Amino acid sequence: MSTHTQPEQTTLAAGEQPLGAVAVRVLCDFAARGGDLDLRFTPSPTGIDGIEGHATVTARRGPGYQREVPLSGLCRGLRIQGRADGWDPDARRLEEIKTHRGDPSLIRPNRQALHWAQARVYGWMLCEQLGFDGLDIALVYYDIDSGRETVLSEHHTAPSLREFVDGLCERYAGWALQEREHRAARDAALRALAFPHPAFRPGQRELAASVYRAHRDGRALLAEAPTGIGKTIATLFGALRALPLRATDRLCYLTARTTGRALALGGLRQLGAEQSLPLRVVEHRAREQACEHPDKACHGDACPLARGFYDRLPAARLEAARARWLNHEALRRIAADHGICPYYLGQELLRWSDVAVGDYHHVFDPGAAWLALAEEDGRSVALLVDEAHHLIGRARDMHSAELDPADFQALRAGAPAAIRPALDRLHRHWNALAKQATGDHTELDGLPADWRHGLQQACTAIADHLAREPASAAHNDLMHGFFDALHWLRMADGFGDHSACDLTPCRRPLPRLRTAQPVVGIRNLVPAPLLAPRWQGLHGVTLFSATLSPMAHAVEMLGLPTDTVQLRVPSPFDPAHLTVRIAADVSTRWADRAASLAPLCDIMATQFRERPGNYLAFFSSFDYLAQTMQAMQQTHPDIPLWAQARGMDDAARQAFLDRFVAGGQGIGFAVLGGVFGEGIDLPGQRLIGAFIATLGLPQVDAFNEMLRRRLQARFGHGWEHTYLYPGLQKVVQAAGRVIRTEHDTGTVWLMDDRFARREVRALLPPHWHVETVRVRGPR
Repeated sequence: MSTHTQPEQTTLAAGEQPLGAVAVRVLCDFAARGGDLDLRFTPSPTGIDGIEGHATVTARRGPGYQREVPLSGLCRGLRIQGRADGWDPDARRLEEIKTHRGDPSLIRPNRQALHWAQARVYGWMLCEQLGFDGLDIALVYYDIDSGRETVLSEHHTAPSLREFVDGLCERYAGWALQEREHRAARDAALRALAFPHPAFRPGQRELAASVYRAHRDGRALLAEAPTGIGKTIATLFGALRALPLRATDRLCYLTARTTGRALALGGLRQLGAEQSLPLRVVEHRAREQACEHPDKACHGDACPLARGFYDRLPAARLEAARARWLNHEALRRIAADHGICPYYLGQELLRWSDVAVGDYHHVFDPGAAWLALAEEDGRSVALLVDEAHHLIGRARDMHSAELDPADFQALRAGAPAAIRPALDRLHRHWNALAKQATGDHTELDGLPADWRHGLQQACTAIADHLAREPASAAHNDLMHGFFDALHWLRMADGFGDHSACDLTPCRRPLPRLRTAQPVVGIRNLVPAPLLAPRWQGLHGVTLFSATLSPMAHAVEMLGLPTDTVQLRVPSPFDPAHLTVRIAADVSTRWADRAASLAPLCDIMATQFRERPGNYLAFFSSFDYLAQTMQAMQQTHPDIPLWAQARGMDDAARQAFLDRFVAGGQGIGFAVLGGVFGEGIDLPGQRLIGAFIATLGLPQVDAFNEMLRRRLQARFGHGWEHTYLYPGLQKVVQAAGRVIRTEHDTGTVWLMDDRFARREVRALLPPHWHVETVRVRGPR
């Protein structure tokens, strides 16, 4: 560190037992927090702002000033380690630097106490390493907007610092011992983990073994396996068996839908995680789903579950850790017993979990916390990504942003006087930007510089106002507009050739405006550059689905490592059990819809009469569905029909599925790519066939055409990447509803002549034995 440095303590004190290493941040978060949970809005810098702020402060110091000083020390068997922000050996002053916005007196007392705790731990380690009898410790609060520093300084003796750190370690050491014992029991159990069924299904062993090898070697695996072989249990089994081999701390299981989360928890139950397996499992739901008091703000003055949260957290955390199985219901029960918030109890237990089950956005969203938290804590992570064919579209959405002028005008109309001038300036920039808009879609050459600067100024004005008037955070329009603007600016900071900026017409009326202001959008087109950093450093990752062909498409679009292993598991089911027919003389193109109704009805009625039972029929839109259903009712009124409707709630969806009973008869009409196109399980006689009256191609519109051009320039095959591959993935998913077990038999009709094209046939599953028929003549 410097010539002042003395050899650090390397031996344990008498009676101390080695408990492992702990980061300063983790120790203080665990042992130094107290009082209320307080999430009242305070303007905060971004991570980049924080780094730049630290650099600015340290650059102001003298030539002997040392930055990012590595420190460590031993206390009660714990090796504490971290990096102090700054050390001035001439002044004998250690600095802990925190960036902020606004008035530093508004920093919450419990937050400031945590900052002091971190600084004192660093001060103790410095005294230990350099043999000091005391030193000055300073909290430096740096306002990134004004550039002002607020310095709070204390002098501490080495014994007082040692006493303080000893108190923290006393509270943490028992937990560390418990965690060490838990980890040993967990790893021993996982090494001996047996598959939960008497035998693997065909294809399951190959999938589980491939996941095991990829996670053992720290590689990425892209696995396509047919619907119905048990992908969830196979991937969990392989990944869990590999955890001890690389000393992996946590397995994150990510899903696209709530049904996927339920399947993951079901698979973990089968493996014994709820009962006998010493595995700590945390289900993570969205905050709005877990909140017990959605009408109250998250601070002790408003919510009883936030009041005294950190005082009651230790007992709740201990009970939860011993319970191990922490799904939503268990977290809610434990939190209720201790009078604290279940959502933030789950957040706390996440850092101590062995398996975390949640949504894609927990890892892939720009503000995702799971990997960042693991990195801060020094934890290693492996990933399982279910239904991975959804990740491209979801990642695009997460890294896109748009600002609607209707929302802005509503905010402007009721804005406090302090921020009105900045909003008026942005309004003028928006009017100027409107002159660039032509038609329904205008792609800009880059980001609109003047408008963006106006938006930044508006955000600064709102942040300053909220810092002065925290009660304004209760103004929903103000807060929603502020957070939407911050998200847009965050996407703008990372703007590149993977995205585009466009103007589209406002979808709502804009009263009292002479100029039609446009929606300003940042559209992510290629997620790869944004996702590529997420794959680095993982202890293995498996992305799996029944529909990932062609795999090169997924590798390119998701930015997966070039050495990603690709696995296609062949279907375990007898090909003779599934009959696939292409209606080669039917067109479902938009211009041919009216002419298609009669042959579609004929196909469905003929198939139904040949083999009565339950069928699903999929269409490209609700309008096409309604037209075909009406024609079917007129020509074949004896066949029972029921249909998906727009905006169905959970009860309506379940009622739709409840019609598919064993021995039942009828045809359920649904939209391809909707909730009934995947993720539903209707084995045996509950479903014996499917009719697919569309190629599933996304709509040809301005966005998709912009996407096609950009992908053509970047990868080639722009039409395939934009339209064909996503469409056929939905088709294969829908067809996969028919054969769910080795005993099922059924028929799938692909009702469009384009399915007979060579390039389309090549993308259908290889185990399908497809026959092409002409339905307008004799069959």
